[in-house]
Amino acid sequence: MPVPLLDVNAQNLPLESELTDVFTRVLRTGRFILGEEVEAFEAECAALVGANHAVSMSSGTDALLAAFMALGIGHGDEVLCPSFTFFATAGCISRTGATPVFCDVDPVSFNIDLASAAERLTPRTKAIVPVHLFGQSADLDEILAFAGAHGLAVVEDAAQAIGATYRGRGCGTFGDFGCYSFFPSKNLGGFGDGGLVTTQDAGHAETLRRIRNHGMHPRYYHAFVGANFRMDALQCALLRVKLRRYSDYTEGRRRNAAYYETALKPLDGEHLLLPSSAPHNGHIWNQYTLRVTGSGRRDTLKEHLTERGIGCEIYYPLPLHHQECFRGLPEHALRPCPVSELLSSEVLSIPIYPELTGAQTEEVASTITSFFA
Repeated sequence: MPVPLLDVNAQNLPLESELTDVFTRVLRTGRFILGEEVEAFEAECAALVGANHAVSMSSGTDALLAAFMALGIGHGDEVLCPSFTFFATAGCISRTGATPVFCDVDPVSFNIDLASAAERLTPRTKAIVPVHLFGQSADLDEILAFAGAHGLAVVEDAAQAIGATYRGRGCGTFGDFGCYSFFPSKNLGGFGDGGLVTTQDAGHAETLRRIRNHGMHPRYYHAFVGANFRMDALQCALLRVKLRRYSDYTEGRRRNAAYYETALKPLDGEHLLLPSSAPHNGHIWNQYTLRVTGSGRRDTLKEHLTERGIGCEIYYPLPLHHQECFRGLPEHALRPCPVSELLSSEVLSIPIYPELTGAQTEEVASTITSFFA
């Protein structure tokens, strides 16, 4: 039985009638840029994560870039970030003119290792970016203490973690800014690109609103240069339909993760390491990522699954400090990150989306088990 890594239609098509009605409603208003739908979506997202303010953006990437712009990050500055993450985390730092300084990660949570970050501090360090990778929070108590001790801003990259929690509080509400993505593969997946920045500070929120609209306030007056980072009203309206069902989507992912934990537990150990959720974290399982140990064994398992129609993917095959575009960075920004390098050779993500049937998760687990038999 083929099982795709992700099936967006399994979630979206049952909502087709409602989504079509929403499209028609927005079409007839003639209001496609900002306005009531955008404001309502922002308020609902703020309530979901527990933020005082939420400002929608054109993508998760632009959410990060806007947050760095709001902090005044630029040429001569350095920003600490993990090497084992999606490219946008570091790409946005670089786009401001600042230098991404790559840190290693914890081998269990996949999140930033503060001992590694501490080794890379310089007088030019202005901020740290914890990434809540695959839907699990980084250790925010330690990160905030570290940032406070060194006078650093904190930008939480929660692109994969909307609705995830740390000690009962929503990820993205601890630092100066929290940044989210609504790319179709995310837990709250849109119908194109979209993003969001949250903050607890009203002044920061106003700055973000100006940044996303060319730095304009009032109309046609520009105190600084911003950009066009506005999220479409239609995208916001469509996502509001799915937002009302978000708790069900999260429960489905957690149910599937619990099944894999049970079904694959006999394999957990020498050659296969299962992901885990810290007791104080509310993991939302954007990805269910295995570690397959042994030289070349991960790639052989990937071939085994692919040949049998089981979707799987490597997130991520090359750590950021090895990416060609960053080769010219200062030496201290590219120090070795051995855990990140190891993970890139071992990780493999399997289907976890909430609409998976019991038969499909059984097929995935049995196919993996057969490889190690």
